[in-house]
Amino acid sequence: MADSSKKMQIVFASAECAPFVKTGGLGDVAGSLPAALVRAGAEVIVMVPKYATIKDEYKAQMEHFSDFYVSLGWRNEYCGLEKLEHDGVTYMFIDNERYFARDYPYGFFDDGERFAFFSKAITESLQHLPAGFECDILHCNDWQTALAPVFLREFYQGLPLYDRVKTVFSIHNVAFQGQFSDTVMEDILGVAHIPAAASQLRCDACSINYMLGALRYADAITTVSPTYASEIQTPEFGEGLDGVLRERSYALQGILNGIDVAGFDPATDKRIAANYTVEDRSGKAVCKAKLQEELGLEVRDDRPLMVMVTRLTRQKGMDLVMYALDRILAGGVQVAVLGTGDRDYEDGLRYFQDKYPGTMAARIEFDPALSQRMYAAADMFLMPSKFEPCGLSQIIAMRYGTLPIVRETGGLKDTVIPYNEFTGEGTGFSFTNFNGDEMGDAVFRAARLFWDNRDAWNQLVTQAMSQDFSWTRSADKYLDLYFFMHPEIERPVAVVDEPEAVAEPVAAEEPKAEEKPVEAEPVTAESEVKAEAAPEAESEVKPAAKPAAKKTTTRKATATKTTAVKKTTSRKRTTAAAKKAAEAEAAPEVKADAVEAKAAAKAPAKAATKKTTATAKKATAAKKTITTKSTTTKAATTKVATKPAAKVEETPAESKAKVTVEAKPAAKTTTRKRATTTAKKSTTKAAAPKAEAKVEDKTALKAKPEPKAAEVKSAAAKEEPKAEVKAKPEPAKKAPVSPVAATEEKAPTKKTSVRKATATRKRR
Repeated sequence: MADSSKKMQIVFASAECAPFVKTGGLGDVAGSLPAALVRAGAEVIVMVPKYATIKDEYKAQMEHFSDFYVSLGWRNEYCGLEKLEHDGVTYMFIDNERYFARDYPYGFFDDGERFAFFSKAITESLQHLPAGFECDILHCNDWQTALAPVFLREFYQGLPLYDRVKTVFSIHNVAFQGQFSDTVMEDILGVAHIPAAASQLRCDACSINYMLGALRYADAITTVSPTYASEIQTPEFGEGLDGVLRERSYALQGILNGIDVAGFDPATDKRIAANYTVEDRSGKAVCKAKLQEELGLEVRDDRPLMVMVTRLTRQKGMDLVMYALDRILAGGVQVAVLGTGDRDYEDGLRYFQDKYPGTMAARIEFDPALSQRMYAAADMFLMPSKFEPCGLSQIIAMRYGTLPIVRETGGLKDTVIPYNEFTGEGTGFSFTNFNGDEMGDAVFRAARLFWDNRDAWNQLVTQAMSQDFSWTRSADKYLDLYFFMHPEIERPVAVVDEPEAVAEPVAAEEPKAEEKPVEAEPVTAESEVKAEAAPEAESEVKPAAKPAAKKTTTRKATATKTTAVKKTTSRKRTTAAAKKAAEAEAAPEVKADAVEAKAAAKAPAKAATKKTTATAKKATAAKKTITTKSTTTKAATTKVATKPAAKVEETPAESKAKVTVEAKPAAKTTTRKRATTTAKKSTTKAAAPKAEAKVEDKTALKAKPEPKAAEVKSAAAKEEPKAEVKAKPEPAKKAPVSPVAATEEKAPTKKTSVRKATATRKRR
């Protein structure tokens, strides 16, 4: 039974966390997601190393909470816990000056030892947390904390406090895995003597992989977008870990990141030239003019301004930019780039700035304030990444009404809806392949819309600014995962509303899917009844031949390729059910009417046989194969007979017993249609009076409770037999009968048909 009094208690471990220390997207996630989880009703403690680079104003607010020693191989290292409350979230800073009193978080020779200590300190500190806080979920991020699930299971398994802890590991960029020499296992980690740990950490003959250990030990794995979760299971994006990710795909899912919507709000942002909202975007034009003036570009509102705020690396698509930039600038699009990176790309951007003064601006620097002004002022934001786990720049750009142009990969594909010129939907523009020409085409698709259809452009901007990328949406999905791992904890009512709303449509769709086939059958039958009138009107000259041909081809169509697979299956079921019903009704009259039915069937057969002995043999073979659904009947049937068959293929109740009685006239009819015009006329005259008797006899077999319909029937009106056939299943249970009667009729019919065909040839 769920415990309604206990809250979900989460320890969130990260190597960086805004606003204290940040070098990339991980800092934004660690600074925003815990606060959203707290607002959703969970209790969260964030664990971060106490770097020397943290501002003194935050260090002054810290209070010493606890200290203990952590064993690390043969070492025994001091660990202090410094507590800080910030925006409703509790932060615990891991204090060890030997490892963390440095001027930058990463990039040192002993990073493997530093973050192995950090992971071990996290697991050890779970027993030194504030009173009443018992960790339910340990959420680790990237390789710096990847050893925490390994230590938890190998060194703390069986302790009451740790048995309830479930581990979640988030991959923010699978390219950074934490690979070190295997000597670390014995000297630092102390797991070389544990075969399970040693084998699962090793990635080759002489190296270990921290992230590989987390992927194998964690209870659940997440990434920062659904598409990236699929991509990293392939060799192209998996960076050597695709095999283990495929093995654990059942535990892997992608959850999109969000942004701080209050911090990135064009209506209140004080860092931009003028504020604006979705309804009133006049301030954005002011921002554009100010930025053009600041960067030395031509101050023109009729030219689209495209910006990039990025690291200048190949992963960010700079190869494509260098290839297509000449074409873009020559086409009249203004471009501004902010960032630092590889020297080749920096020099290339400076070259284009000199070549296109007033159109191109390159700022090779890191300037957060300028980046904010560029987000607000631009018309388009270019982000052609080779791979992108999630990406926040395109989300920030949409928040400020700047339409992103992205490559469809990772989080870019999940967050940007490509513009559809026919429906008007979309929030940006995209291209699929890592190709410079495709990127240039996407840029000019956006530029043409800006120039030629400003109303559609403005609508697209409105849709982009209206998207919800708040952390509340992401936090709900993380809580779904947490409560799935701890079902004994009751989820707060305020958070459960959204998942229930998502679940209801799924349940509602199931009955709809079942109702569709049921509704489709009567509609098809009615349309087929109407469609039969046209063939009948065209062939009034052959009243006796047409009904027989219709029913013969109806039986044949069950096995032919003219019917779809689904229709054939449903028709076969209907025919099988109709057979039992027809046999049940026809039982009292089968014996009495069998002779008359045979006589009625033989008469048109005599007049219809105009072929040679070989033709008669083919007709007899066709009659046999009709009931067994063979391909011989297909060859004997002409196109004229097949067309009605396609329309009548779902006649719901034509039993096999009736088809055997009518089989011979049907075969002869199809053969007779190949004869000359004179033969057709003589056949029509001879068959006309006897067709009525045959139709009446068939009516008696089909619908015993309705004798009046049998008197009114004629070859020119076939809708009535169908109406009677539909009503047939109601009295079907009156007199069950074995199919012996139908079998007895077949043998004499076959022999008699052969003798009559021979007699006809002799008379000729």
